[in-house]
Amino acid sequence: MRELTFGYSPCPNDTFAFHGLAHGLVDAPFRVRPVLLDIEELNRRAHTGEFDLTKLSVGAFAGVGDRYRMLRSGAALGHGVGPLVVARSAMSLAEAARGPIAIPGRETTAFRLLGLAAPALGAIVEMRYDRILRAVADGEVAAGLIIHESRFTYAEHGLTQVIDLGDWWERDTRLPVPLAGICARNDLDAATVAAAESAIRASVQYAFEHPEASRAYVRAHAQEMSDAVCDQHIALYVNQHSLDVGEAGQRAIARLVGAP
Repeated sequence: MRELTFGYSPCPNDTFAFHGLAHGLVDAPFRVRPVLLDIEELNRRAHTGEFDLTKLSVGAFAGVGDRYRMLRSGAALGHGVGPLVVARSAMSLAEAARGPIAIPGRETTAFRLLGLAAPALGAIVEMRYDRILRAVADGEVAAGLIIHESRFTYAEHGLTQVIDLGDWWERDTRLPVPLAGICARNDLDAATVAAAESAIRASVQYAFEHPEASRAYVRAHAQEMSDAVCDQHIALYVNQHSLDVGEAGQRAIARLVGAP
């Protein structure tokens, strides 16, 4: 049986959603070899077409459109799911944007949203997303752009929210926040791409129907996250758009990718 490489993140939403496919629990005419990496690392590797299937930030789509096409299944988007800017004390977005501000990568959707909301950005410090809260709390940077589970834990670090960029996007566009999608490399044949889309949708559906089946897999990759944070993470980022991006989701993606 053919094997396809599948890059996705170790975050609970991905390990929950793709557990079924990764462990052969859903029908597929191929096996997958999972490669779990930080989302910005996946964005970078897409420029060389390293993986057959890969999760990518919507913010990275424009730069790799010649190599990958997005599937309708497996996406991360919705309402109330956007990135946040946080700081040690209350300040305006303009003050936070003057920097230095820590970001989880220049190709992330979070950074694209930040650039739209605050075009006059000052000093930027790139670091892995799970280091940003500590960097802000320790005074290494004035503010931080946070994603993933950090939205649930920033208050524990004594930090305050400057802006919810997802809320800003939704008020401005009336569309869901398009965070990421699963993409297939363009050199895969149409039948394989269709089968991959179907298998990923089946994996998400399996996760919804058997929520406890992936518990050990999720915990194995969740680092120091508590079960409560893992559950919040999954509930927020895995939703009906993960089964099918939908018409509103497609419009949201097109708008963000096409934004100047």
